[in-house]
Amino acid sequence: MSKKIAIVFGASGFLGSHVAEALSSDGYQVRLFDCTPSDFKRSDQEMIVGDIMNLEEVTKAIQGASVVYNFAAIADIDEANEKPLATAEVNILGNMNVLEASRLSGVRRFIFASSVYVYSESGSFYRASKQAAERFIETYQDRYGLDYTILRYGSLYGRRTDDRNGIYRMLHEAIEQRSITYKGSGEAIREYIHVEDAARMSVQVLAPEFANRHLILTGQERMRIKDVMTMISEIMPWPVKLNFDEANTLHHYEITPYAFQPRIGRKLVLNEHVDLGQGLLDCLSEIHKELHHSSIEDDATPAESDNKA
Repeated sequence: MSKKIAIVFGASGFLGSHVAEALSSDGYQVRLFDCTPSDFKRSDQEMIVGDIMNLEEVTKAIQGASVVYNFAAIADIDEANEKPLATAEVNILGNMNVLEASRLSGVRRFIFASSVYVYSESGSFYRASKQAAERFIETYQDRYGLDYTILRYGSLYGRRTDDRNGIYRMLHEAIEQRSITYKGSGEAIREYIHVEDAARMSVQVLAPEFANRHLILTGQERMRIKDVMTMISEIMPWPVKLNFDEANTLHHYEITPYAFQPRIGRKLVLNEHVDLGQGLLDCLSEIHKELHHSSIEDDATPAESDNKA
């Protein structure tokens, strides 16, 4: 019996790479699609390097797949705020290409990575792009019968991310600068969810009962950002100074994203999940390894030059 085929768009990225791995572990034959090769590709996965804006390439990649995940997007809110045209192109029109190709290929389920910002008046062009994409997905189901599951992710953290991620920035600063600076008062509340928990739930939603549903995937502990910063400072083996820069934070919500109501989403949680403290320690291990490796390479450069001379 042949394996079920799943394709992940945006598979080289933070969340996409973890979901692709979770799909492979669950027995799916996984195709990765991104504009750059994935550093996390498993030997049993297929990598397709392509452009989500090219409908022909997207359609060819989807052929034979029963499940399609779309994580390809401009996902950084500040970047989206500075690039409204690019955000609309990738997050709306790019998603349209994946939707249309899924319809043409007879895909069984279309999974879309949205955001809790769809509930908000915050989030600027990023929020607007996700709202528009959700409505197109819903209308495709009404018009063509293409089943979907929309996943509204909260504040993700974990391995494989970069300085566009809030937790990563805080941990990196704590190691490199022995201080953490947050643009705001620190009173903003977030429900952090470890990316591995989010990935596992992103596969669980393929069950029949989650078809044509809007699901919220966030953590189970509500924490103020300043409390997370304090937690990091207590984890570190040296004093960490906490700074709060009262900059313009109009594009980010403070306490809750809920301001306007699209279709209601049901929150999905895991009984067993990664504890925030343990998750932070795991992230620190990865960042420390990256910085240590970089330091070794820098130290080796002069010696290598001398040998060549």
